[in-house]
Amino acid sequence: MAKKTAARRNVAKTAPATPKPAAKLSERDKRTLQQLVNLADAVAAAAEKHRDPHMDIPTRALSNVRYNTAKRFIEMGKKTNRRQLFNLSQAKSFMQTMLVASGAKQLIEQDKTTSIRGLYYLLKHTIEGTKEETFADQAECDPVIEDAEVLLNSLREELHLYAQTKGVMVGPLVLEDHGDEIDCSRMGSGGYGIPSIVEPHAIQFKQCKARFVLHVEKDTVWQRFNEDKFWRTHDCILTHGGGQPPRGVRRLLHRMHNELKLPIYCLLDNDPWGYYIYSVIKQGSINLAYESQRMAIPDAKFLGLRSADFHRCNLSDSVKIDLSDQDRKRAKQIANYPWFAKKKAWQKEIQQMLENGFKLEVEALISRNISYVTEEYTPARLAEQDWLD
Repeated sequence: MAKKTAARRNVAKTAPATPKPAAKLSERDKRTLQQLVNLADAVAAAAEKHRDPHMDIPTRALSNVRYNTAKRFIEMGKKTNRRQLFNLSQAKSFMQTMLVASGAKQLIEQDKTTSIRGLYYLLKHTIEGTKEETFADQAECDPVIEDAEVLLNSLREELHLYAQTKGVMVGPLVLEDHGDEIDCSRMGSGGYGIPSIVEPHAIQFKQCKARFVLHVEKDTVWQRFNEDKFWRTHDCILTHGGGQPPRGVRRLLHRMHNELKLPIYCLLDNDPWGYYIYSVIKQGSINLAYESQRMAIPDAKFLGLRSADFHRCNLSDSVKIDLSDQDRKRAKQIANYPWFAKKKAWQKEIQQMLENGFKLEVEALISRNISYVTEEYTPARLAEQDWLD
């Protein structure tokens, strides 16, 4: 009996592992994979010809960003930074870029996803024969991931990477999330957590009875609207992004606007941060200018909070928050953004806040009544079409 057991163990040790079937790639994955292969082939071809392998990475800086007045969003210019393997000051970042590309290729081929933190640990190791680490920390890895995105002209999500889930949604929308049908009107008090990867291959819209999307800045305001069932009374989808909306939220808002033809209204704080969040949703961000066409929503409207609301809503002095020097500096910077500079309504709005000397959070409306923002303020602004564009 002992001999048979030992024999079975030996067979188990020597039997070849059953190979896993290759993942079935989507057309999108095939395109991204080909881009990664082309990048590697270009480096190999240069090496074979005894040339210095290099890559030209579009410059991610304000100096290489312009506002397209016809498209009404930020675009990346044509400036690039050349990264060369045989340049001592660039060799490490060159190899790190190739390492990130290799990690993305591995994820796509296995049809798996990971967080940017996960990719950092997947790629982190000590280079053989040295004491040098591939990445000292995640702060060194993250910019390289962004370099790879812009170099390959691909969304991070197309490289099978996801970011932290912060956004939430509720409303009369049925969608399919990786094969699971989700009714966003039956998600209880917590709502549907908006994932980082919301591309059509992952999220499909099945049924929508909403008339518009109301995007609020923070969870606290979203909870008020959800508890008061504002979305049910007004046939809308209610979202928040936990402050600065993450990429998944912005991308989903873009899809709902363009595919479902839903207007996007933003209820944000009356401060430079609220203005900036609106700017990012509407025109795109400088850091992600290369993806504005898939994220920016030029027709999004700023519903509030407004500088005039302190008097218009009869708010008390206790809700005022004094502007700091940094607030004033930031407000003036935003006023000079090309997409705001020629809009009289926005110039008046920002100037009014500066003259007030204080800022207001949406939660300040609670001082009037716990449901004032859902039962009076927002319905009135929508009915009067009282918003900034």
